[in-house]
Amino acid sequence: MADPKSNARLRADAGAPTSGVIHVRTRLTADFAVISNALAQRSGSAVTVGVAAYISSLPDGSRVSIAALCEHFTEGEILISRALGELEAAGYLERRRERVPSGQIRTRTYFYDVPGGATDPDGPPTPPPPKPPRPTTEAAPAPARKESEKPVSLSDADPRAVAVLTSLRRVDPRLVLSEPEAARLAPAVAQWLAADVAPAQITAQLTARLPDHFLTRPAGILAYRLRETPLAAPPPRPLAENAPPPGVTPLQTCDGCERAFRAPDPGCCRDCRSADRLRAAG
Repeated sequence: MADPKSNARLRADAGAPTSGVIHVRTRLTADFAVISNALAQRSGSAVTVGVAAYISSLPDGSRVSIAALCEHFTEGEILISRALGELEAAGYLERRRERVPSGQIRTRTYFYDVPGGATDPDGPPTPPPPKPPRPTTEAAPAPARKESEKPVSLSDADPRAVAVLTSLRRVDPRLVLSEPEAARLAPAVAQWLAADVAPAQITAQLTARLPDHFLTRPAGILAYRLRETPLAAPPPRPLAENAPPPGVTPLQTCDGCERAFRAPDPGCCRDCRSADRLRAAG
C-alpha cells in the first residue's frame, strides 16, 4: 500500500524570516563589483544609487560623462546630472579640470568606494589628490530677485541670440520656447556669439543627443547645456586673399629707379629720396 501524501506545507527553517526579502546567495568569481552597504542602502534618489552602482562596475578609462550615461539609462540629462551632483556632494565622485600632456584641458572623473578617499589593500586609506581652489563666484549664492526688479524682456536681448534660439525648433520640433524662456537664455547664447562661436555650432551643441522623452521643459535642458558644455576654441580667421603675412611690410616699386623696396605706401626708395633732397638743396 502506498504511503499517503500530505497536502500540508513543509515547515520553514527555523532561521528563515517570516516576512521580508529572503536572499538566495550565489558566490560570484567574475564579473561583479563590490559596493559598500552605505552606498547601496543610501536613502534618497534610486537614480543616484543606480548611477553609482553602474560607475562602480565599469573598468578604468570608461566614459562617464552625462551624454555617455544617458546612452545607457533611460533617464534624461536633468536626472543624471542631479545624480552626479549628489554623488559629488557626498564625496563618492570628484570631477577635476586637468591639463593632459597634449596641453588641452580635460575633465577627469574620480570615483571612490569610500567617500573622500581610496582604500589601499596593503595599508591605510589613501587621501584623494588635493582639489584645485574653486572661484569664489561658484560658491556664492545667486542673488535673490527683488520684488521691484522687472523680468527680462525679449526686446532687450541680442537679436542674433534670439534668432539662434527660435531656429532650434527647425532641428527638433520639441524645442519650442516661450518669450520669457528665450529672454532668459539669450544672454548665454550672446556670450557664445561674442566668443566667435558660429550660430551653426551653437545649434549643433544644443540639439545633439537629446533624450527621447523630456522630463522637464526644454528650456531647462538648453540652460544646462549653455552653462556646462565646454566649447573648443574657434578656428583662426582666414587671412584675406593676397594679403601679406601679419607684421611684414609689403614690397613697393620705386617711382624713380623702379627698384623694389619695402614701405607701407607706394613712392620712391630711400636713394631716390636722398637724390631729390640734394638737387633741391643745390
